[in-house]
Amino acid sequence: MTEVRKRGGKGRDPDSVSDKEADGEDRLGLPGEAGGDGEYKADTPSVPPSTADNTPQFLKEAVEGLNPRWKNCCIRGVLSMAMISGFFMMIYLGPIMLIVVVMTIQIKCFQEIIDIGYRVYHSYELPWFRTLSWYFLVCVNYFFYGETLAEYFGALVQREEPLQFLVRYHRFISFAVYLAGFCMFVLSLVKKHYRLQFYMFAWTHVTLLIVVTQSHLVIQNLFEGMIWFLVPVSIVICNDIMAYLFGFFFGRTPLIKLSPKKTWEGFIGGFFGTLVFGFILAYLLAQFQYFVCPVEYNSETNRFTAECEPSDIFVMHEYTLPFTVQSILRWKTVTIYPYQIHSVALSTFGSLIGPFGGFFASGFKRAFKIKDFADTIPGHGGIMDRFDCQYLMATFTHVYIASFIRGPNPSKVLQQLLVLQPEQQLSIFNAMRDRLRDRGILPPAATEAM
Repeated sequence: MTEVRKRGGKGRDPDSVSDKEADGEDRLGLPGEAGGDGEYKADTPSVPPSTADNTPQFLKEAVEGLNPRWKNCCIRGVLSMAMISGFFMMIYLGPIMLIVVVMTIQIKCFQEIIDIGYRVYHSYELPWFRTLSWYFLVCVNYFFYGETLAEYFGALVQREEPLQFLVRYHRFISFAVYLAGFCMFVLSLVKKHYRLQFYMFAWTHVTLLIVVTQSHLVIQNLFEGMIWFLVPVSIVICNDIMAYLFGFFFGRTPLIKLSPKKTWEGFIGGFFGTLVFGFILAYLLAQFQYFVCPVEYNSETNRFTAECEPSDIFVMHEYTLPFTVQSILRWKTVTIYPYQIHSVALSTFGSLIGPFGGFFASGFKRAFKIKDFADTIPGHGGIMDRFDCQYLMATFTHVYIASFIRGPNPSKVLQQLLVLQPEQQLSIFNAMRDRLRDRGILPPAATEAM
């Protein structure tokens, strides 16, 4: 029997084991894959640590002599103020510049995550990994921004013949472009690296889901009105600052193991600070048409405009306070913008759920044994380290607008009508005329004139 077993082991067909044994180099050491000594390997390879220090020389000299804790605090504070100042400048320059900034941040975040994967598996020399990753980024952006072009630039599309063709067949073109990348990936598969290549294929697509899809939602929020872009973004920034300050001065109780520096004191202090900040910011911005009106493209001036009659949520309303609150504040009513109530919902999400985007990023970094996604911003890490919570907030804001705020948009309906053929436009006109006449909205004299 022993001899038979030995012969059975020697006589196996090489083709039957090629996918299991021939990929010995294809193992990642995932849980459940034992090494030759019977012990499990580490669950992931680590990323070589970055030793670069991008801190400006004048800042190094200014904080020299401080203990590391205060030194890091000062560097973070100075660069935070610089970033906030730059953010105000982008707001002043208008919607186009904000869209450019969002796209730039998206590309940088994508690069940081893809570079981690490239460094982790660089020794395997996977063919076409980086090239295909960037190709898929272009494909997905083409799809999303093409949809935006069709939705918000109807008048421009109607004027330009090439754009009409691209918009009409946009989804087919997008699919064909993506399919070309898919075929290139299949053709690049190497026998000894099948598993790794599929891991990295999934890595790229999850990165696209996290970064590109949600950055597209940021731009969608911007078109609903700059206030829907500025308030959520500012809420996350405020919560980050407030949580850091409360944790720095009062932090004693650890909050979560994934992020040891986070404390309950910082989490709770950030929550209340963000509620107050969001409520006040909503009041200040709701007074200006520039912030509350939807951003629309004006085909006559070839510019974006934000002019409208503000909707009800940006008009002052008087509310009767609950009896318990009346007895405390001695006020029976309060006059506020309805948007301020919505800002409380946004602030609550941004301070209670938003940080979980940061915890998710912390778990990701721990999995690959890295401190930061990159060293782009001294004291802060990479761009992704600053925007890990923003993407989650953008998704919530988009869902919130779609569920509780957005109504029919006459401007979008008109743009869609202008793209139709003249016969279709005339048919819709006649149907609308008859319906308005039947409801008594259109005077008989007007009907006869038509």
